[in-house]
Amino acid sequence: MSHWTRRPTVVVNVGGVEIGGENPIVVQSMTNTDTSDVMGTVAQVSALAEAGSELVRVTVNNEAAARAVPEIVARLSDEGTDVPIIGDFHYNGHLLLTKFTECAEALAKYRINPGNVGTKHRDSNFQKIIQVAIEYATPVRIGVNWGSLDQRLLTELMDENALLPDPNDARVVLLDAMVQSATRSALLAEETGLGHDMIVLSAKISEVPDLVEVYRVLADQGDYPLHLGLTEAGMGTKGIVATTAGITPLLIDGIGDTIRVSLTPEPGGDRTEEVRVARQILQSLKIRSFEPQVTACPGCGRTTSSLFQEMAQDIETYIREKMPVWRRDYPGVEDLTVAVMGCIVNGPGESKQADLGISLPGTAEDPRAPVYMDGEHHSTLQGEGMVDEFKEILEKYVQTRYG
Repeated sequence: MSHWTRRPTVVVNVGGVEIGGENPIVVQSMTNTDTSDVMGTVAQVSALAEAGSELVRVTVNNEAAARAVPEIVARLSDEGTDVPIIGDFHYNGHLLLTKFTECAEALAKYRINPGNVGTKHRDSNFQKIIQVAIEYATPVRIGVNWGSLDQRLLTELMDENALLPDPNDARVVLLDAMVQSATRSALLAEETGLGHDMIVLSAKISEVPDLVEVYRVLADQGDYPLHLGLTEAGMGTKGIVATTAGITPLLIDGIGDTIRVSLTPEPGGDRTEEVRVARQILQSLKIRSFEPQVTACPGCGRTTSSLFQEMAQDIETYIREKMPVWRRDYPGVEDLTVAVMGCIVNGPGESKQADLGISLPGTAEDPRAPVYMDGEHHSTLQGEGMVDEFKEILEKYVQTRYG
């Protein structure tokens, strides 16, 4: 349903989820549990998958985590959660993957940071991971981060830049180093024997303008699928806004095949928020549909009553609770649009634009609420039972249109 032309790429199969080509842009997330805590990690992966994450990455940073991975994957399978699990490796990935073969076999993809595979033995360590990937037919994501960039490469490029008659700014060299780290590593992986269609690239950075620039350059360097996301988006509103500002221009350019919203949750906060934000970005851009969308006005001096706010919240909750059944019984219901408006200024117009809408009375307006269905006036509601009556209309509409 995308309004934007996708950048052509090869297709990479990650545990049955196809990335790139004309496949839907995939939502990815990552656990923040200690991976050696099998039950805790299984519970969080299940929650992320239930929220809509189509790939989930776990940290594999030590032997205890590597030992736990096969059991985590097995338990998820037993409970019916078939989301592919990606292993995140830094520093010792070549050791863990060669020592713990069951871990290597259980993972659907390996994430390698070429800046964190060593210095003196960087290429040989990297190739050991690639050789394991070849053995188990496992794709890899070569994920470059600005905070852990290959210092050997960066120094090389900085030295070359210093010799130029008109040297570039250090920021330009840094971004070039990120692109070259990703593309050189991909070339080395292919020279080692990994298939061209087994590689995903990313070049993450925390500054929005830099993120947009580095991905636009990287996208022109080949046809590997690209994974989008800020390195660290931050907390709350800042994290959501920064991620949206960074990812959206790239998606509009047709760049990006998987996305991750790296939100910092509050202590004990809900990790699944990052999944909901990622899905909402895609749905707001009309790239994918996941659930019906409720449009509600922000309110003004004409809407001193809180009725439209309470009703909009009530309708959103109702839809979210009904979606497991609706998604199964009424294919296409995720495209439904609902409007809950607060006064006569934009209420009728917005309600007519939605599939189903209600225009509630504003301050001093006629205490009746016209309901519009497919652009036409359907009925008029009033009184205390208005919300429940609108829910009944909504339920019947879903059954009639999508049944």
